[in-house]
Amino acid sequence: MPALDSVLRRDRAIVGAALLAITLAAWLYLFRLSAMMPGMDLPDMPGMAMLRDHPWEVVDVLLLFVMWTVMMMAMMVPAATPMVLTFAAVQRKRREQERATVPTVVFLLGYAVVWTTYAAAAALAQWRLHEAQLLSAAMASTSARLGGALLLAAGAFQWTRLKEVCLSKCRSPLSFVMSEWREGRAGAVVMGVRHGAYCVACCWALMALLFVAGVMNLWWIAGLAVFVLAERVLPGGQAVSRIGGALLLLAGAVILVRG
Repeated sequence: MPALDSVLRRDRAIVGAALLAITLAAWLYLFRLSAMMPGMDLPDMPGMAMLRDHPWEVVDVLLLFVMWTVMMMAMMVPAATPMVLTFAAVQRKRREQERATVPTVVFLLGYAVVWTTYAAAAALAQWRLHEAQLLSAAMASTSARLGGALLLAAGAFQWTRLKEVCLSKCRSPLSFVMSEWREGRAGAVVMGVRHGAYCVACCWALMALLFVAGVMNLWWIAGLAVFVLAERVLPGGQAVSRIGGALLLLAGAVILVRG
């Protein structure tokens, strides 16, 4: 048993380091992209000529999709870390029992597929908002109604039964792995997809708030990422979620009244 504990700690360190590397690489990309946006002037960005005075081309939307995908990885990989580490620990125990195992990266790929799909939807939504002239050059809402409505929607969602159920799934890694277990690589992908689906259902409204303060506002991105992590790992995460929801409702009401 001590030998197994030592191996589990080593695996935990290796997987944790890999997840940290993914997160840091994603954040470095975002910092790099932000640095290429002096004064948030999008026309100055190499390869991202998102001029506001003419429609975007397909390549602009594809580059936007890449940006959203990396952003989701930067924000959601830390929140998924407890689940990934739990999956890795279960696989290690199965390996010690000489049972069939699957690389942890297979589970992570399934998880990433779901958030990549969300990134595609977000990029398309941003395209439509751009066409409707509802976003500034800083990719933030120019409409008090839109910004207030997004805040109210996100705040209200924090109090729904769906949010509660999905958050409970995300807060209980071992329970999820045991109840959703599937054998083989295909099974691991399905588990990753299902966990990603719970995550998207839990956080879609919070991610939509990126349109309120600016899609490339790094402080706003970091704040949302910290909040998502807090409601998953802190004791009383449900209370954290609802307190955050109440604050969002208040902010949305203030913006609508002032607008």
